[in-house]
Amino acid sequence: MFEQSYSFTFEAAHELGQNVEDTPDHPYSHVHGHSFEVTVTLGANRVGEKGWVMDFTQLRAACQNIHDLLDHRFLNHIEGLERPTLENLALFIHERLSSPLPALSSVEVARPSLRERVRYSPSSH
Repeated sequence: MFEQSYSFTFEAAHELGQNVEDTPDHPYSHVHGHSFEVTVTLGANRVGEKGWVMDFTQLRAACQNIHDLLDHRFLNHIEGLERPTLENLALFIHERLSSPLPALSSVEVARPSLRERVRYSPSSH
């Protein structure tokens, strides 16, 4: 099995609403921002005739579209991200990349400064 990955970063703000974990003053209930790192991974049993899973130029272009949608935004205002947890971000990105990247196997979203990450892989369920 071959895996090909590409990572990109974006900066964004979000909030998770009142009563997070039944705590009215939970820190995530306030508007705050993060530096996010996204890793998109493709998988293939064999490489194509050009010797790769996918041309990195095409992979970067698909990821650039997601970057442009999320970077320097208030994530709660993006349709489909009204509750922008790491889990929901990973699913949101996967859903938008699965069509242009048919070999997409997983999406990982991390907040490196907090050492937190979530990976969504629909085939691993």
